[in-house]
Amino acid sequence: MELAGQVNGEGIDSWNTIIFLYNSALKEVGTKLEILNDEFQHVHQYNPIEYIKSRIKSPESIVKKLKRYGYESTIDNMVNYINDIAGIRIVCSFTSDIYRMAEMIGKQNDLTVVSVKDYIKNPKASGYKSYHMLVTVPIFLSDRVVDTKVEIQIRTIAMDFWASLEHKIYYKFEGNAPDYISRDLRDCAEIVSMLDAKMLSLNEAILEARAAQRHDMWKQMPSVGATT
Repeated sequence: MELAGQVNGEGIDSWNTIIFLYNSALKEVGTKLEILNDEFQHVHQYNPIEYIKSRIKSPESIVKKLKRYGYESTIDNMVNYINDIAGIRIVCSFTSDIYRMAEMIGKQNDLTVVSVKDYIKNPKASGYKSYHMLVTVPIFLSDRVVDTKVEIQIRTIAMDFWASLEHKIYYKFEGNAPDYISRDLRDCAEIVSMLDAKMLSLNEAILEARAAQRHDMWKQMPSVGATT
């Protein structure tokens, strides 16, 4: 493949080297996310992350994207113009968790946030919703440090379910699904949004009820030094 045979002029000299860098970046970011989740559990007794998925984009997908952007299939173009070669998907329970995670990620000193795309507040025309962050993480090699890009997608379980099925459906039609399919998918996206909003509201109601219970129990406890 042409892409694997090209040389980047900045010292990244082979396909294997560049994939090694992206895999290393995924490990670095993945470890940070696990630590943040563990810390949140320790402090708040709650896990904002349901699960994490990571992947490296296939050579075929990289070539297709470069051609779509109008670039030749070289490693130099791949590094400069394809931002989602290394991707991590964070799946949360509630929409509030998405923004909580994004804030925590943004505060990591050794991660640089390059760009943010909020497709939750501004969904795509297809109905797609997700929160995207493009970050760079320094990979320390024996002779140099290479800042490597990772795309982080943060979604709820419902958003991830919709996006996974949408991808499968459009893959079958090679991106040219009939209008009624696209319309039904947008309708499903609205249902997903209503479900997320309802589950968030329900969770907030449960938290309020538990807080009220603890307050009532505290009021009923005998004060220190009280006589019987």
